[in-house]
Amino acid sequence: MDQENRSEGAKAYQEKYGSYGAWYIAPSSEKIYLTFDEGYENGYTSAILDTLKEKDVSAVFFVTMPYVKENPDLIRRMIDEGHIVGNHSTQHLSFPDMPLAEAQEDVLDLHNYVKENFDYDMTLFRFPMGEFCEQDLALLQAMGYQSVFWSFAYRDWIVDEQPDHETALNSILNKAHPGAIYLLHAVSKTNTEILGDAIDALRQKGYVLSKFVL
Repeated sequence: MDQENRSEGAKAYQEKYGSYGAWYIAPSSEKIYLTFDEGYENGYTSAILDTLKEKDVSAVFFVTMPYVKENPDLIRRMIDEGHIVGNHSTQHLSFPDMPLAEAQEDVLDLHNYVKENFDYDMTLFRFPMGEFCEQDLALLQAMGYQSVFWSFAYRDWIVDEQPDHETALNSILNKAHPGAIYLLHAVSKTNTEILGDAIDALRQKGYVLSKFVL
């Protein structure tokens, strides 16, 4: 970590891949960006949206094709309440293992489905498992997408091994840094229950929970 608590690894990746429209960490400022991955629904997204609405915070929800098809009302609510719906792929496969043409089709299938059914243009992409090669980054950039990674994540996605509230809050707050891109999983019971407190505490530390516009 540097003097601002910013990850040296995230900064190095940002320097290396930023020219491809990739984001690991945003420019140093008071802004923090919340992103949620949605591979499947675990019953918590409505409560997360309630909290974000109460706290007047906009987030990015990265969704897969099965999620969109199974939860159209939640997708509509995300859009209507001013959040960004991001493309997390159609099949949630490892992109480096896919031929480029197949990777492009995978992205476009979800992109076109969301456009046709919600009249919404996706512009942000998150690689499944965070796995990519430079050709993949170039492909997404050529398709008009920015690739969004993260500068903070913690062990929140294992539904049967949820961290306790204090541990999770301490991790979220102690690792806060200017320009942070937070990766959270909406299947997490803990995330849902501490989200309001985390937002309040981050604001008390002087951060602004910002919409992802870079």
